[in-house]
Amino acid sequence: MNVLLVKDDCGRSRKTCHMPTHTAIIALTKGGKQLAQRLKTLVPGSEIIPNKGKIHQTFAQAWQDHDSLICIMATGIVVRSIAPLLQDKTVDPALVVCDEQGRFAVSLLSGHLGGGNALAQKVADVLGGQAVITTASDVLGHTALDLWCRDMGLAVTDKQGLTRVMAKLVNTGSVTLYSEYPLPPLPQDIIPSRTLDAADLLVTSRIRQKENIVLLHPKALVAGIGCNRNTPAKEISEALDHACRTHQLARESVRNLASIDLKSDEPGLLAFAHAQNLPLDFYSPDQLNQVEGVAASAAVLRATGAKAVAEPAAILSSGGGPLLVQKMKFPNVTVAIAEILQPFPTLF
Repeated sequence: MNVLLVKDDCGRSRKTCHMPTHTAIIALTKGGKQLAQRLKTLVPGSEIIPNKGKIHQTFAQAWQDHDSLICIMATGIVVRSIAPLLQDKTVDPALVVCDEQGRFAVSLLSGHLGGGNALAQKVADVLGGQAVITTASDVLGHTALDLWCRDMGLAVTDKQGLTRVMAKLVNTGSVTLYSEYPLPPLPQDIIPSRTLDAADLLVTSRIRQKENIVLLHPKALVAGIGCNRNTPAKEISEALDHACRTHQLARESVRNLASIDLKSDEPGLLAFAHAQNLPLDFYSPDQLNQVEGVAASAAVLRATGAKAVAEPAAILSSGGGPLLVQKMKFPNVTVAIAEILQPFPTLF
């Protein structure tokens, strides 16, 4: 994973993480290998994985190293080879099975979240074949809720609950949703609910105990972080988790971290952000000092030139949102959390 430091339009520094994606093409027969060579030139980011030993070993290695697999061989071989590797649709790679004539591209695994359906359609398009897609929502023309949640940036902690709601959508044709945030236009089969009790889905950054309602957590929180030099990543993580639990906020709703630019090289902070795939916004003391209504600290001012760090950094990074958590002090960490009032601005 690469970590990049970039400047945004507001002049703040932001560290972001980028993960490369790759597609493995595995073929067994002479004809299959010829088709593999052709696909390699047609599918960007793909590479041919030679089968030098047992096919089970080839699959095991490709499974670890690639986000998606194109297998040019009999479906039965694929099924028997991947059976010991299967974990969950949220982590398993997308897998497409193709015959060596390129007539059919079967989306076998991780069709929605992993992109298997899209990859099958891509393979079929470039080869002039037919994509075979069997997921019920696609066949019936309904919204794929897991894919919709992913595209909206909504975290789902109750996977079984979402599966239940997806089944309701397929069986009845619609589900209801209540949101604590403004939403863009919804798909026709996701019906806005005026009351929480009538909803199947709830978009919230809070932790709620509501029976038969699946919580969808948007990226609607910013955690402002102040810390002493050489504070371990674990200590920062525990402080943020404690702050979220104390105020009944979903840790999954934290969009990014924010701090003073003096911490742009802080090892523990960078390691924590890297491990959690959380962008980091950094602000200068002058920028932080322009934020009104925050709790000032004489000690922080002497050490950094800013009257405060965690609260103003969170507010600035959230776009001026309200503080849901005023600064909480831990032995080496200070945490404050601000809310992003419109977490879906690019979708309007």
